[in-house]
Amino acid sequence: MASPSSSPPETRTTPTPDLPSSPALHTSLAHQNAQYNDCTSCRIMGSAAFTGLGFYTYYSGRKQLREREAEFLKAGSRFGVRVRKMMILGMSMGLVGLGAWRLVD
Repeated sequence: MASPSSSPPETRTTPTPDLPSSPALHTSLAHQNAQYNDCTSCRIMGSAAFTGLGFYTYYSGRKQLREREAEFLKAGSRFGVRVRKMMILGMSMGLVGLGAWRLVD
């Protein structure tokens, strides 16, 4: 047992090396944009893929929802038909938004 007059044990700290400073955000983004800048045809194809996937998700999701609406209502799930419609709409809007972003950026 330590006596009240004894000093606390010493703690040794190891010196940490100086970390390099990170570049500013706009500098980093400009470097990344210059390095990975896509051609116009790549942007159009990528945008068409996302946009097409968004429209397909909306069309096929709503079609399946109409076909199975009675089954969902009978199951008594807390996710009703309206919630499922909103989820389908949200996913498809997100994909179309990604398509627009891909075209612009």
